[in-house]
Amino acid sequence: MGEAIGQMLVSAAGIAIGPMPLVATVLLLATPRGRRNGAAFALGWAATLAAVTTAVVVLVVVSGTGGAGGTAFGAGGGPRPSWPWWVRLAAGVLLLLLGARRWRERPREGHVHRPPRWMAAAGRLTPGRSAQLAVALVAADAKNVLLAVGGAVAIATSGGDAADRALALVLMVLVASLCTLVPLAVRLFGGAGAEKVLGEWKAWMSTHNAAIATVLPAVLGADYVGAAISGLTA
Repeated sequence: MGEAIGQMLVSAAGIAIGPMPLVATVLLLATPRGRRNGAAFALGWAATLAAVTTAVVVLVVVSGTGGAGGTAFGAGGGPRPSWPWWVRLAAGVLLLLLGARRWRERPREGHVHRPPRWMAAAGRLTPGRSAQLAVALVAADAKNVLLAVGGAVAIATSGGDAADRALALVLMVLVASLCTLVPLAVRLFGGAGAEKVLGEWKAWMSTHNAAIATVLPAVLGADYVGAAISGLTA
């Protein structure tokens, strides 16, 4: 279980450290249906990540059974397949390319970039639309998809039993959803100062959005590539 949890933490943290879901949560919490919209967005975010990671884990585990003796990955002390490392290597390279593209497309000084249309429409969203927005933001960000797949493959091929994998998967979704759950908790339980705190978080994330969006994929991509090379050459 420890191995499964350790391998997925980098992926989960990389998803959580994203300006867009935090900014979206803060904006939705400030709408007339703030608490319901914020809760729906957080639920939609977690449910989408859970669906993606669960699907990948199930696919990998099923494809890894039915071999010799029908054993799963890592069972019986046999050698583990190398293809998960190739998946991790591919994901790492794609993350590096994503970081490079975002660097080229970063906002230039003196140029004004229009905010996404959903930001202007945040005040008119219903809880259902807020949940749909969460689904769209998970799926539309290649970083989130690559990290979700990478974390899920690490869990599925870790060699633990079904209970270990299930616990690791739950923890991954929980950690990856902190970008929505923490602002929601602050709004619900933070008292009179909650609005000020959330406003400061939103301002900081908005200011440093370009830097985070560029550096984070590059750092995570380098980590993926390094881990994959170590695994393939071990």
